[in-house]
Amino acid sequence: MSSDLVWYVAYGSNLHAARLGCYLGGGRPPGGLRTYPGCRDRRPPRRSVPVLLPGGIYFTGESRAWTGGMAFYDPELPGTVAARAYLLTAGQFADVAAQEMYRPPGADLALLAAAVERGAVTLGPGRYETLVCAGDREGYPLLTFTAPWRAGDVPWNPPAAAYLGVLAAGLAESHGWTADRIVEYLAARPGVAGRWDPAALTETVRCATARPDVDPAPPAGPPWPG
Repeated sequence: MSSDLVWYVAYGSNLHAARLGCYLGGGRPPGGLRTYPGCRDRRPPRRSVPVLLPGGIYFTGESRAWTGGMAFYDPELPGTVAARAYLLTAGQFADVAAQEMYRPPGADLALLAAAVERGAVTLGPGRYETLVCAGDREGYPLLTFTAPWRAGDVPWNPPAAAYLGVLAAGLAESHGWTADRIVEYLAARPGVAGRWDPAALTETVRCATARPDVDPAPPAGPPWPG
């Protein structure tokens, strides 16, 4: 890798900038059950941009932070994924990844360059332990993490309302989508389709997107210089 900067591509609750702030600066998001230690470098992202990835997301497992199913990325699913890319240092990305993997932050990812070169690399057998490079933007790699399995290999599980609400707020914040468009997008995702009552899904999304303070941002350190 020629630069210390990478794009961290979020497709789940970290679509919401304040939610990501808990990974960077430490803290517990409203509605969550887990407190995060934060990164070694607590500065906020240099910037963020909305992006679309080929593939889809699905919900499975049981979140220890939210209860209910968690979002995972499968590049082989049909369609596109609405995501948000944050420009971070490689060290910040490594610390965010460690916290997603329930590991203590503080160690750089030795296989980061390998993931960029190969397109994907598995760091371990658990959830969010497969690192995927989805191309590059402005010369910086687009990196995300997901599970080693495919959507069709596991039973789907509906996400909790709090988790889905933060995800919906993040879609509105990053992509500028209306509540109706967010409902349409989420309703088709495996784990939500046929598992969430349409009226309840609509109400959850509308409540989340109508309240910009759904997830107040904690302090995340000083801004980037320059």
